[in-house]
Amino acid sequence: QVQPVESGGGLVQPGGSLRLSCAASGSIFSINAMGWYRQAPGKQRELVALITSAGVTKYVDSVKGRFTISRDNAKKTVLLQMNSLKPEDTAVYYCNLDIVFRSGSWYTRGSWGQGTQVTVSS
Repeated sequence: QVQPVESGGGLVQPGGSLRLSCAASGSIFSINAMGWYRQAPGKQRELVALITSAGVTKYVDSVKGRFTISRDNAKKTVLLQMNSLKPEDTAVYYCNLDIVFRSGSWYTRGSWGQGTQVTVSS
């Protein structure tokens, strides 16, 4: 199994930026869709950004134009650049390294890590 390790979270003021990193291992990295999810207090975990093996990206509407997902196959790392952060972005962010599209939805098949806390507050 590939175990993700998330890092890069922290406390930032509104309008600030953070870059999250998800370290991965295993040969499966380069052939699967991968993405970032987040879970705010009292809310369900939601898909934030996804990148396919072909490099196609998908974002939840609330972060379009502000977040950018990318992958570094050589380093086996998935990144999430977050700019113009808002208080509503506050959540624990998780990455998943095996995501499939089925019956109109994206489903995670990979393991979950511990996540990294992102807090946006003045």
